Parts: sequence; C-alpha cells; structure tokens
Amino acid sequence: MSLAVLKAGGRVAAGTADEVRALVAQGLHVCVVHGAGPQISSEMERRGLEVVFVGGRRVTSSAALDVVREAFAALNVELCAAIGPSALGLFGDEIGMYARRVPELGLVGEPIPGAPPAIVAALAEGFVPVVAPLAVGPLNVNADDAAAALAVGLGAERILFVSDVPGVLLGGMTADSLDADEAEDLIGAGRFEGGIVPKLEAAVRAARGGVRAEIGLTAVLP
Repeated sequence: MSLAVLKAGGRVAAGTADEVRALVAQGLHVCVVHGAGPQISSEMERRGLEVVFVGGRRVTSSAALDVVREAFAALNVELCAAIGPSALGLFGDEIGMYARRVPELGLVGEPIPGAPPAIVAALAEGFVPVVAPLAVGPLNVNADDAAAALAVGLGAERILFVSDVPGVLLGGMTADSLDADEAEDLIGAGRFEGGIVPKLEAAVRAARGGVRAEIGLTAVLP
C-alpha cells in the first residue's frame, strides 16, 4: 500500500480536501492528521485561560485539554464533511495512539511511532482516516509530531506538512531542500521560532525514519 500522511494546520483546513483528492489521483492512500491551533488559542483566551507555548508546543492544563478536544472535534467534523463519504473521523486516544508524557508541558505527550489497527483497517477498506492528535491518557500531542509518528509507524511513502507558509524560509527565500543535520543545527542556533520548530523537527524524524518529507515546497532530506 502506497501511503501519504497529510498534516493539515488549523488555518488551512478548508483546502485539505483538494490536497487529499490530488494525492488520491496519484494512486496513494491518504491519512490526514489535523491541528486546530488558532481555534484552540481563541477559545482559551475567551475562557480566560493562559496561552503558553514552549518550543512551538502548547502547554496544556486539564482545563485547556477540554478546549483542545472540543476544537479538534469541531474541526474533525468540518474536514470529514469537506473530504466527503470516504473520510473517517478518528481520535488518537480512542484508537490506541500512545505517547510519552512531557511533564514540563502539562498534559502533553511525545508520540511513539505506531500503526493503530483502526487506521490500518480504514486504509485497507479505502477510507481516508482523519485523525485528531490526542494520545492515550489523554494527552495533547502536537499535530506535526503526531503526523510524523504515524507516518513512520505506518510505513508511509510521503508526509506532507500543509500550512499557511510556502515552505521553510531561509534568508527570506523558500528553501528547495534542507538536510536533516543542517535543519537541526539551524534550530539549535535559534534561527527558527514558533510553529515551524516542531514542524521541522517532525519532518526530520520522518525523513530519518524512511519517509519522504515535505514542508510546503521544501523537501527535508535524511
């Protein structure tokens, strides 16, 4: 089975269906992992909850986790409706997606590569799994990290990170490609900040796990 994992950010969810159809037209099975960052932050602020990120990953309290689940649920329904009858909405904590807790971030987990049976079965039956990135616990999992862990665990051919930026920007230009070692050096040197950090780290892990990784127009090479 040739599989592509598509990670869709909360800001670009509306265009995900077109991306899925393009990949299916290439003869690939597709698994979607989505975030809901803007929606979560907006609702947390509305409820008076502090919004804190460390290294691009959200610090998550028990109250914030309720917001996370609600936002994921709403966006999951929206994405499945856009993709159509082939879409199957799934929550990671309900299908056996596991993670190691990161105590300094609260109820947050670092996902462990795996192949949850529900995803494997859905793909075999021709469905497009649309996965909300929660892990057993439950733990909030950064969607980039979750997508990379599933791509490696499922033995995907490609992983595509779709966001509202064209790719990895270096010197004001979009890089065509970036070596994994170079990416880590640049991250360590503080050249990147915010959400691109976990995205790039996830792409590096996927690439080193044998998956062709792309952040927009930038290929991340092992």
